[in-house]
Amino acid sequence: MSLPSAMTETRLQLYNTMTRRKEVFATIEPGKVRLYVCGVTVYDSAHIGHGMSLIIFDMMRRYLEHSGYVVRHAQNFTDIDDKIINRANALGIDPNELTERLIADWLTESAALNVLPATIYPRATREVDAIVQMIDGLIDRGNAYAVAGDVYFRVRSFAGYGKLSHRSPDDLLSGARIDVNELKEDPLDFALWKAVKPGEPCWDSPWSQGRPGWHIECSAMCTTHLNDVVDIHGGGADLIFPHHENEIAQSEAFLQRKPFARYWVHNGLLQLSGEKMSKSLGNMVRIKEIIDRGLAPAFRLMVLQSQYRAPLSYTEDGLQAAERGLDRLRSAVREVGASTPTSNTEEVAPTFQIAEVASDVDSRFHSAMDDDFDTPVAVAALFDLGRALNRTKSTSAPSTDIVQAQATLTRLSGVLGLSLADDSKVIGEAKPYIELLVQIRDELRAANLWALSDRIRDELHERGITVEDGASRSTWRPA
Repeated sequence: MSLPSAMTETRLQLYNTMTRRKEVFATIEPGKVRLYVCGVTVYDSAHIGHGMSLIIFDMMRRYLEHSGYVVRHAQNFTDIDDKIINRANALGIDPNELTERLIADWLTESAALNVLPATIYPRATREVDAIVQMIDGLIDRGNAYAVAGDVYFRVRSFAGYGKLSHRSPDDLLSGARIDVNELKEDPLDFALWKAVKPGEPCWDSPWSQGRPGWHIECSAMCTTHLNDVVDIHGGGADLIFPHHENEIAQSEAFLQRKPFARYWVHNGLLQLSGEKMSKSLGNMVRIKEIIDRGLAPAFRLMVLQSQYRAPLSYTEDGLQAAERGLDRLRSAVREVGASTPTSNTEEVAPTFQIAEVASDVDSRFHSAMDDDFDTPVAVAALFDLGRALNRTKSTSAPSTDIVQAQATLTRLSGVLGLSLADDSKVIGEAKPYIELLVQIRDELRAANLWALSDRIRDELHERGITVEDGASRSTWRPA
């Protein structure tokens, strides 16, 4: 069975990792986008590499919605994994307590980065029935086999394996670090189901009490929540192999249709001063550190000033430069007379040109974004308009021209999730996230997880939100 033909086309061209070229964007359903982005394994606090990916796919979603699409955005939480179990054991707490706390932190930090809430946040532990059904189907089709309570995907049963990473199975076998496991038919085969070990959380299945493998959860989630196939499947470049390669194999083998995703989109990775960020090197920067310094908007701008597929080099100087740039944009949209006068050395734009500059920037912005989300060019256009506004505001330009140009700058900045407004408006934009956190807090209270519920309340209070408990549910208001 083949994928339905494309029905909706725009000027947008999107780079597809599968084909290694830009392609005209066309959706499966007219006017609708099914977007799946691989989320995090919640075993530790999120770092700025996670924040980079969050911002990039939020930017894409915002522009798609700006272009008139209705986007159904799913982002998963891997809430059962070896790393989670090991970390929870080290802390002496239940794995569920650890994951609930980190998920709450993730949502709070996402809101601080001005990232829109996903339409749905599926969790691996809540998708076990769908996962078991998919694994059972793969066994029936001969693509998977059970042995000693484990289930493995038979990689060489899928003819297209390696098409995303553009390598043959033999090349992958020789170049990859693959655990030796005598139970496997082939070293490339990967786990779909793992039999329980002492002290681990587990679920029932036809093969054993156990838990899902990592790769299968995303395939099951796409099938359940996005009608089998997706328009855009996103994630970091480090997920191309093996995670996304394995997703393709198991999904297309189970669904008996291809492609499983129309476009594979991957963001570049973040480096600290040219060096890979890692725990072993001790150079991790947490999202919370950026937020606590009040530099979350500056970090967002810093990310957008780099092409999304390219590596991003994070430096303190770069972050501070982004903060200064954001101040210039904010100055440009302040009321006439409220901005800092320009220096005598700056060339003042003729008053009659500001409307023309705004129109030109609007056109350049959309052309850049339609070219594979070229945010560096789009942001540069915003700065051109901001510079013209800051210069023109010091003259006797007609106020209507300035106000309209300011509205253009505010609108286009908002498309990128860059808020140039005051704090009260920022809170308004964060309202869906705040309400989601308050709802999660109510669920935690109902489960007697008081420490976690208090933490959400305290974190919101630190960010200017007061939570008030009622008889049936909690409410919130600006502090």
